[in-house]
Amino acid sequence: MNHDATTLSAADHPAGRLSLWRRSRRWLLPLLGLVVLGLLLSHAHKVDWAGAWEALQRYPAMLLLGVWAITTASHALYGCFDLIGRRHTRHRVPRWRTWAIAVTSYAFNLNLGSLVGGIGMRARLYARAGLDEAVVAQIVGVSLATNWLGYGLLAGGLFAAGIITPPRQASIGADALRALGVLMILLAAAYVAACAFLRGRQWQLRGRRVRLPSARLAVVQLTLSTANWALMGCAMYLLLGRQVPYATTLSVLLAASIVGVITPIPAGLGVLEAVYLALLSGTVRQGALMGAVLAYRALYYLLPLAGGLVLYLLLERYAASHPLDTEADTPWRAQTP
Repeated sequence: MNHDATTLSAADHPAGRLSLWRRSRRWLLPLLGLVVLGLLLSHAHKVDWAGAWEALQRYPAMLLLGVWAITTASHALYGCFDLIGRRHTRHRVPRWRTWAIAVTSYAFNLNLGSLVGGIGMRARLYARAGLDEAVVAQIVGVSLATNWLGYGLLAGGLFAAGIITPPRQASIGADALRALGVLMILLAAAYVAACAFLRGRQWQLRGRRVRLPSARLAVVQLTLSTANWALMGCAMYLLLGRQVPYATTLSVLLAASIVGVITPIPAGLGVLEAVYLALLSGTVRQGALMGAVLAYRALYYLLPLAGGLVLYLLLERYAASHPLDTEADTPWRAQTP
């Protein structure tokens, strides 16, 4: 037997891969920090700060306080998405730190895009907490699935009910939109069914055993995500002065969100405004409509970004004062072949 042919190289061995990751992240993580800083500075120049401030000044203080409370609740609820990932992967990063990492990444995700916030920020902060890239990938996957499954269920119901009518210049008609809504509901239901009937089945991904969450966790995913999207719609409903029915306001917000995702512009600058103008220009005065959108952007995007930046600095400070805990990683490490 050729011993050389059957012996794993150091780089191919699980311990070697882990050591390589720990060495490389010493310079990868600071580099990510510089990229985030540069994007923040670039983003600041594109925001219509004057317009947002003028829009906020038109609203009563109590209304703004109520909307701020709703947006805060939405961000806090999103932080629970990573707690679902914690339960699923069984990693040992404390719950408060897991939640704080999710809230921080969400604020950056909204303003700088998913690659920086949803993925890059999580990768950095979880690496500082002692998790490797395979576990982080599973957490990100669970969080993304949670967010978009709830979106699909809620948007699918609204689209299928014909709550929103596409503008004439749209490439999709009303019947096609309803059919899309039905398909989105079926996909959400199929996910829950898969979690129920494929429970215990595992797949190999980069040397890790990956499995679907339980059906119970899948239902929790759908519930939390649906509630989060509903809170977002409630914030915009109040800013529009209740001139538009809540279901319609939520439908437009959901349509704007998906357009913002497929448009490669950080924070969807201009996308949110364009969608609302296209779908509600005949219902609400353009000035009031733009004021509501700018106020929503200030309260849901910009203000949480300031809070996320403070939370990020606190997490970095905590990580610097607490050495990496190798026990924070998932117990599945022992199962790695």
